[in-house]
Amino acid sequence: MRHFSTIFLVAGILCSTVLNAGQSGMYVLATDYAAADGKTDVADKLQEMIDTNPNRTIFFPHGVYMLSHSLGTPADPTKAVHLVLANFAVLKAAPDWQGGPLVRLGGKLPYNSTVINGSNYGIEGGIFDGSGVADGISIESGRETRINHASVKHVFNGLHIMYGANSGSSDADIVDCNIIGSGASGSTGILIEGYDNTLTNIRLAGFCTGIQVKSGGNSLINIHPLTGADYPNSCGFRVENHNNRFEHCYSDQFAIGFYLTEGVICHFDCCWAWWYNNNVPVEKAIVCEGELESYFYGMRTSFNGEHPAAAFIEAKKGGHGYIEASWFPENAKWTPEDASDFYVRH
Repeated sequence: MRHFSTIFLVAGILCSTVLNAGQSGMYVLATDYAAADGKTDVADKLQEMIDTNPNRTIFFPHGVYMLSHSLGTPADPTKAVHLVLANFAVLKAAPDWQGGPLVRLGGKLPYNSTVINGSNYGIEGGIFDGSGVADGISIESGRETRINHASVKHVFNGLHIMYGANSGSSDADIVDCNIIGSGASGSTGILIEGYDNTLTNIRLAGFCTGIQVKSGGNSLINIHPLTGADYPNSCGFRVENHNNRFEHCYSDQFAIGFYLTEGVICHFDCCWAWWYNNNVPVEKAIVCEGELESYFYGMRTSFNGEHPAAAFIEAKKGGHGYIEASWFPENAKWTPEDASDFYVRH
């Protein structure tokens, strides 16, 4: 009985600490400023809370916080805040949504510093519900921005890492997130325009383009876009710049798995492209605008058995890139544009 008594005592102390944390100064409680009733527009109240609590962690208890416009957090380290949401706390776009993402990290007072205390800020946990009208989250300024354990739902575009404060470098870390789109044509799960970011353990669904990478110096590990919207025009990964690394990245049921613009030099390690039906005339694992200049190691592809045609790699021959230690079905009905005989090393 002594052990059980100790357990209950410790649990009681922990619960008491959590319930009273807002009063004790551990963090600011959003419900002290705004109702979480899923009916009241609290965007202005929450923005006032953010603006008047510099260098504080703001906690959102369970509930639905209705927003008519974006919330912007300061990038200035002396005014930055960190947003922490309970697992079932929801920031939700209201029917009269004014446009843009639900949260703009570094959307106010842009700043470029990792030296000044307070430069570390971001989002932890919670649900970001775009209601089919809003985008999810943007990273607009700052240097140590982090998003982890967040669930983004019903958005047109999921996550936008904008051109960074440090001469284009964003230096953001995105970890353990699920991002679900509204199935719209032209939508993008993650758009990366800033340089030098790390994205790890992310699943996406319901977007026309899963990941679009327009910058360099990024590391993408275990990224899994699945079920492309506007399927004939869909693409799992669209890569438009050099010096990016993709490891265990998995295009699942997109018309094109990996699309590389002309001359792109990147490294792909143990990546996949998979299909379950024959919704497009040709299923393409890798497509290059010109010649292949990138490197694929351990590329694995499984086409749908009923597809009329497939291309393991569609590219002009003559590039310096190659595909090594790959696997693809031997009985695939290859298109004349397939260049596997030139680029695949057995």
